[in-house]
Amino acid sequence: MKKKILLTGATGFLGSHLLKNFILNKFEVVILKRSTSNLWRINDLCKGYTAYDIDKISVFEVFEKEKPNIIVHTACSYGRSNESIIDILKTNLFFGLEIFEAAKKNKSQVFINVDSLLPRNLNSYSLSKAQFTDWLKINKQNIDVVNLKIEHMFGPMDDNTKFLGWLTNKMLTKTKASIDLTTGVQKRDFIFIDDIVEVFNLVINNKNNLNVFTEYEVGTGNFIPVKEFIIKIARQLEDTKKIEILSRLNFGAIPYREGEIMEPLLDNTKLKRLGWVPKYSIEQGIKETLKNYL
Repeated sequence: MKKKILLTGATGFLGSHLLKNFILNKFEVVILKRSTSNLWRINDLCKGYTAYDIDKISVFEVFEKEKPNIIVHTACSYGRSNESIIDILKTNLFFGLEIFEAAKKNKSQVFINVDSLLPRNLNSYSLSKAQFTDWLKINKQNIDVVNLKIEHMFGPMDDNTKFLGWLTNKMLTKTKASIDLTTGVQKRDFIFIDDIVEVFNLVINNKNNLNVFTEYEVGTGNFIPVKEFIIKIARQLEDTKKIEILSRLNFGAIPYREGEIMEPLLDNTKLKRLGWVPKYSIEQGIKETLKNYL
């Protein structure tokens, strides 16, 4: 039976890369978006999917019409644009529950959810994501759930409000002004987006062997200081653009955010058993990412 995937968050960073991947793999793809969604990431893929505007049609109508057998739920609100707690909950909890309920009613086979490794009480985003996962755990019936707790992904076409986009734009600004940063000793597991996409391929290809609820922590296991990651970016940009960047990096100029995680806990043993091996080094990932900015 041909796989029909319903994808949420297709206009976002992760979702757009997944959409391209699913189309290349000849899946039937249905996406949910808003009529006001910015399609710049997926404009060149417009003939490869069917789209529905959720502000014009109900989620249950879409499921009844399309009957997808695989759900990939990536839509979320990080709260970076001053959204209220209610707005964050509407996206991260209530919209997710609506999709999940429609999937169960439709008798879809697999529900793949994108989760976070952040502590649940760190902020409104992490709490709302954790609450949705709690519901997935207790509401399982006639559908397999895969929960992917993803560490720090990066790659082309990311949002400029996120760390890498903000940092790269600062570095490329034609000025000698310093770039104020924390000390950067906190560690992160930086994973290139193509390696993340391969996790979804593996899960989908192994969907007949899943448990009712399966959780994978997604990371390479290679944690490096954020300062080291920043310096790698700066060196590549200096070599490419012949501009001065390293001397502008002002580490220790600003404090850590409240509740900063110095080194996340991650166990990717189950993911490795599934057969996942990351292909991109940090340097390769940075090189591919910077092509987008340059």
